[in-house]
Amino acid sequence: MHDLSTGRSGYDRMLAAVAATFLLAGTVTFAHAEPASEAAISAAVPMPDTSLVPPPTAADVKLDAVKPAASAQNEAVEAAKPAATEPAKSESAETRTPAPAAPAAEAAKSEPAKSEASKSEAPAPAATNSDAAKAQTPATTAEPAVAALDPFGEALRDLIAAKGAKYFDRKKERAAVEAFYKDRNYAPLWTKGAAASPRASEAIARLKKADEDGLDAGDYPIPDFAAATTPEAQADVELRLTESALDYARHAQSGRMHWSQVSGDIQYPDHTPDPTEILINISTARNAGAALETYNPPHKAFQQLRAKLTELRGDTDESHKIADGETLRFVKATKKNPNPTVMEDARVPALRAKLGITENASDTHYDATVATAVRKFQAANGLKATGVLDKQTLAALNGPKNDRKIDIVRVNMERWRWLPRDLGAKALGDAYVVLNIPDYSLKLMHNGAPVWKTRVVVGKPGKHATPELTETMKYITVNPTWNVPPSIIYNEYLPALQQDPTVLERMGLKLQRNPDGTIRISQPPGERNALGRIRFNFPNKFLVYQHDTPDKHLFAKTERAFSHGCMRVQNPDQYAANLLSIALPKDHYTPEKIRGMYGRSEININFPTPIPVNIVYHTAFVDDAGVLEFRKDIYGRDARMISLLKGSGKNLEAVVAHSQPNYVKPTNNINIPGDGYADRSSGPNFFELLFGGGRSAQVEQEPRRRRQQQRY
Repeated sequence: MHDLSTGRSGYDRMLAAVAATFLLAGTVTFAHAEPASEAAISAAVPMPDTSLVPPPTAADVKLDAVKPAASAQNEAVEAAKPAATEPAKSESAETRTPAPAAPAAEAAKSEPAKSEASKSEAPAPAATNSDAAKAQTPATTAEPAVAALDPFGEALRDLIAAKGAKYFDRKKERAAVEAFYKDRNYAPLWTKGAAASPRASEAIARLKKADEDGLDAGDYPIPDFAAATTPEAQADVELRLTESALDYARHAQSGRMHWSQVSGDIQYPDHTPDPTEILINISTARNAGAALETYNPPHKAFQQLRAKLTELRGDTDESHKIADGETLRFVKATKKNPNPTVMEDARVPALRAKLGITENASDTHYDATVATAVRKFQAANGLKATGVLDKQTLAALNGPKNDRKIDIVRVNMERWRWLPRDLGAKALGDAYVVLNIPDYSLKLMHNGAPVWKTRVVVGKPGKHATPELTETMKYITVNPTWNVPPSIIYNEYLPALQQDPTVLERMGLKLQRNPDGTIRISQPPGERNALGRIRFNFPNKFLVYQHDTPDKHLFAKTERAFSHGCMRVQNPDQYAANLLSIALPKDHYTPEKIRGMYGRSEININFPTPIPVNIVYHTAFVDDAGVLEFRKDIYGRDARMISLLKGSGKNLEAVVAHSQPNYVKPTNNINIPGDGYADRSSGPNFFELLFGGGRSAQVEQEPRRRRQQQRY
């Protein structure tokens, strides 16, 4: 039997440690320190009364109250220290705080030889500081030590720290790479000694096929793994492949060039992929190459262009060449010659095949179908669109094997990368509008298919070009008022007034001089209104929109670039009815119902869910029949993009800020009706100034083309 007054150090340590554990739930005070029975112990433990406690709610849960076990243990130790180091007090039951009863009972069981007298002889002596420290220190879990880096890890860490900017010139990418490898404790992703890992082989296979995606495989160099025989060289190889993978993913998703490099008339939402997301994706995917490929646009039209690009590059059969011969032309029937001779030539079947004409493939007649296809080819290749198979057209048909077509297809694949991944409104069955400027067409898409299509008139080349953009149509205005934009007032209307003071009155326009001296011209609703009967509103920085027009004859023309930037729609009542059937299906709008709203008062019809409008410039696309179509580059943007794609490619992703052009404001001595006006001159009249000819025509609205300094 132990002497309780001198040999209890081990027992005291055990009691002190158990006391620290019990302090987590609160302090239990007993009448005396003697071991108690199981029933007494249970009765001494305070239990909450749950009979009237309401069920817990979310508000009762406090996440910050949940502490790690190690922290709770540490707090318990700190709480127990005063009790452990406090000197012994008197044996009074009221003033003593003994060790918890349950551990004491267990200790009593382990020492059955002790007598009742010996158990109650003397109080426990005060523990020494060293004993208390040993007793009060629980077996806490130490913070795991960071594994020591191997030579490769050390080399990779040092290379990122010293030369990270050499590989990743974008600050965000550099930070993402540093954090990514640090989280991996600088373990390699691509390297396996002096060889490429299986994951690296998958990524390399995709990078080598970048040309299939319309990109340039040379932009994503593959490092030489076999030559990397030292940790430093292997770290260099690791970062070089990471650099190529990040570049490919970024180019595949958002394009090799920023759209501002091409023109100030373009604005699309930025969707550059996050580098951290790319790294996580390619490091966790089953196949790193397949993960990289997903960054290309998912749109069906892009996939169709990619397939056609492969066909064009694989078409090397020289037997498709068309032999030289006489000039072929199609002569239309006229009153004087109602039955013109249709030319025949043995080369026509080959010409039909070359142009993708499947109808009457073996017919040798140079008929209207062939002439129309020749005309489209000429327009797409920068030739005069005559429909005549002359030597120049023949040379273009037989020219460098598909080189120009390949360039144009690649340019249009690049344009698809600028567009949002989700073109439509998901809440409305992915509904959206797409207007293709070079095709002069507008389509309304719903549930993945076109539900309506019409012709449009777009802006004239130059400063009146229709912009490329993505916005949302928020409402329709029936019977709109035309508030003439300042650019037209100052540059066109006021000069016209100097020649003919009645021109605005004859056009139904109202002129007012504002207090600050500026001029305001407007046209009230009506059948003569330049906007027609309906305006389709999708607010944008260029202040352009789609609208009706009283000038219906322009829709009969093949090339329809006549406006000041806005888009005139051929059948606006049908367009409005189709849009509203998607946006407001319960209101049962029809073209007849829309026309019944025509009058003298403006009526706005709001869309509860806006419908996206995508205005694009696609000079190459695959039609519904699977035929690769080309359109004339009316704004000359293909050549600019081809030049950029074939250049060094160093700064193509840099954003270019385009300044706002100035229009000529009126001087103080410009007179208007009511103020007196200047003498007439013998120059061209108003409509000659506006349209370049003498024919009177209605003028449509073009909003002020505002160019704001872009800041990124």
